[in-house]
Amino acid sequence: MDDEPELRTRDWLPRTAALILGTLALASAFIAAYVGALHKPDPRDVPVAVVTNDQQAQAVMSAVRARTDTIKPVGYDSRGAASDGLNDRSVYAVLSSAPDGGLTLATASAGAPAATELVTDVFTEAARQAGVPLEITDDVPVSADDPRGLVPFYLAVGVVLGGYLASTALGISLGTSPRSLRRAGLRIATLAVHAILLGVIGATLVGPVLGVFEHRVAAVAAVGALAAFAAGMVAAAVQGWLGLLGTGIVILLLVVLGNPGSGGIYAPEFLPPFLRGMHRWNVPGLATDLFKSAVYFDWRGGGWALTGLLIWVVAGLAGLLTATMFRARRRPVPGRHAADRG
Repeated sequence: MDDEPELRTRDWLPRTAALILGTLALASAFIAAYVGALHKPDPRDVPVAVVTNDQQAQAVMSAVRARTDTIKPVGYDSRGAASDGLNDRSVYAVLSSAPDGGLTLATASAGAPAATELVTDVFTEAARQAGVPLEITDDVPVSADDPRGLVPFYLAVGVVLGGYLASTALGISLGTSPRSLRRAGLRIATLAVHAILLGVIGATLVGPVLGVFEHRVAAVAAVGALAAFAAGMVAAAVQGWLGLLGTGIVILLLVVLGNPGSGGIYAPEFLPPFLRGMHRWNVPGLATDLFKSAVYFDWRGGGWALTGLLIWVVAGLAGLLTATMFRARRRPVPGRHAADRG
């Protein structure tokens, strides 16, 4: 009897210590990622389009590039092709010669307001030094109710958070790995319904309630549902294989690294090198890009973001189903040992 408290301590102490160490590691990573990525943006190679045979624009671009590496010229064969690059967010601006002998800088602030401001400042000074007038236009402006262009990012954060929290809640209440394919199917259906509801709620909040994207309610709902389902399925698959440890890994990928690496607060070119390409494959970055494409660019430039989220959905489905089958085979069948002994 005297040993029972000690035995109980031995049972809970290692698990508790592991949980505390895990939370310390995640919190430390959170601080390092957010402060490291966002405390002092260092823009490099911000892409700006220029037509290859536009001699005046090319001369100004070359002068800028010689002076700073913040701007990266991207050559196009025609003004139309350069405009397409602006609209699909391959570049943040287009520099071209104007008929009156000056220059025109066409921007799309909805893509990334901070990048647009940087480009505008750089070329305003360059035009002043070259002694030529510069006309600046904003072909795809941000909404007056979204002056910093952050609402798509906040939407992405909300639906991704909801997706993995729903999966985590189901894992806590029902077990991280379903006991059969039928139960796995029910969990997938539950996450799908939750994602649809969350997408509709998010679209309603930023549409009719707050009046930010009133003209894109259906598009916002569709993107939100897809992003929430992708996050939920990723979480379900990782948790299905790794249990509680999987929850920590999901938080690391979707929150600690995913949010600062999404390009939602600062454009990818403003981030440290190890985070600059993350928006191309991580769920928060893909969701942010697809929200921007849907609400500001009439779906232009959203092909990869849509494809990437669908890939995560398929990978999550496959991961959860295979984890369920693997663990089901390892569980003892009730009564088998008794029958064997008989």
